[in-house]
Amino acid sequence: MARTSLSGFPEWLPDGRVIEQYVLDALRRVFELHGFCGIETRAVETLEQLEAKGETSKEVYVLDRLQALKTAQGRRPGKERRMGLHFDLTVPFARYVVENANELDFPFKRYQIQKVWRGERPQEGRFREFTQADIDVVGNGELPFHFEVDLPLVMAEALNSLPIPPVRVLVNNRKVVQGACECLGVDDVDAALRGLDKLDKIGAEGVAGELAASGIGAAQARALLEMARIRSGSSSEVRSRVAGLGLSGPLLEEGMGELCALLDAAGSRMPGAVVADLRIARGLDYYTGSVYESEVEGHEDLGSICSGGRYDSLASDSKRSYPGVGLSIGVSRLVSRMISAPLVRATRPVPTAVVVAVASEEERERSEAVARALRARGIPTDVAPSAAKFGKQIKFADKRAIPFVWFPGSDGADTVKDIRSGKQVEADPATWAPPAQDLAPGVVPV
Repeated sequence: MARTSLSGFPEWLPDGRVIEQYVLDALRRVFELHGFCGIETRAVETLEQLEAKGETSKEVYVLDRLQALKTAQGRRPGKERRMGLHFDLTVPFARYVVENANELDFPFKRYQIQKVWRGERPQEGRFREFTQADIDVVGNGELPFHFEVDLPLVMAEALNSLPIPPVRVLVNNRKVVQGACECLGVDDVDAALRGLDKLDKIGAEGVAGELAASGIGAAQARALLEMARIRSGSSSEVRSRVAGLGLSGPLLEEGMGELCALLDAAGSRMPGAVVADLRIARGLDYYTGSVYESEVEGHEDLGSICSGGRYDSLASDSKRSYPGVGLSIGVSRLVSRMISAPLVRATRPVPTAVVVAVASEEERERSEAVARALRARGIPTDVAPSAAKFGKQIKFADKRAIPFVWFPGSDGADTVKDIRSGKQVEADPATWAPPAQDLAPGVVPV
């Protein structure tokens, strides 16, 4: 079959999959240490649900199959039942919370690791199909502010547990940006937020042009861009520099109070992990408080690998609202850089720790019996595919970086060889085990 690769749909080779699985296991471990439980939601949502939260239809992969069936049956498909693949995990989670609120205990803390699909132009670190890892906590009617401190620190701990350069979580508060707009007399606050959110992509000049096109004056745009240059881990410095812009107002002060409280609390618990960056606006409509992005030290060109924020009305029904705060890691973006840089390598591309050699095809069952005994004790084991010369069987293991080869003895005395060191010792399949670090494939820094 001819090769038909599709841009934007990553497929890792086996060693790349080992790296991805290592990342997912590490993230899951930290999330569960902090009390988050795992859930999974369906891959499809109604377009009404997807488009109601600030995402444009051009980003959504629409499913036409059901609509085609209705048309073939002479029925008119209603827009409310048109469906698309989810573009993130936050919107499906909000729907999940509303539908299951009577069965959930609040505050509800969940992590979710799934594929998502987004109609983006493929480029380095940006895919059309990719894996996300989210954590969120939602409350019933109210959610204490301290969760806006807790979640970025959980993410910082999770990301900094990986064998990659240090990761900083960058934070702002939507009330700061909205309050500054009020002080400056900017009427189209959403346009200002969307414009500032593109600062990394199109630069200050490009943002100024977009703001001007939205009716925001040159002086107003200059003040917003000047504020966007403020970056510090010190709450006193952030407050001083914002005050130096001559802006003041109740909403701005509320946002500054929350931002500075977050910096102070995070700084005492995990110094250096969280830094204020006032260029962050997060363009989606549902964010209402703290907003987060991130950067990998030395790999700032990759952009943010983790983002999110506080939302107060994303999950709501006619009776109640479920405010929440969450962050999402673009796992595929991170793994892509880990592989391509490269930052790490897999110790081996297969799970197998030991290959049992086959002396002859007539004696294969003896080798299979050894393999069964080792597997019963939790040791990943393969049997050589053919009774070739032992040198070729060793090469079979070596090519896959499998560390051990087992030789059934003709007199009943088996031996196992570490093909890295050449050391060979007698072994019993009922008691022998490889060193703990060799039991499963791992990831090591390059």
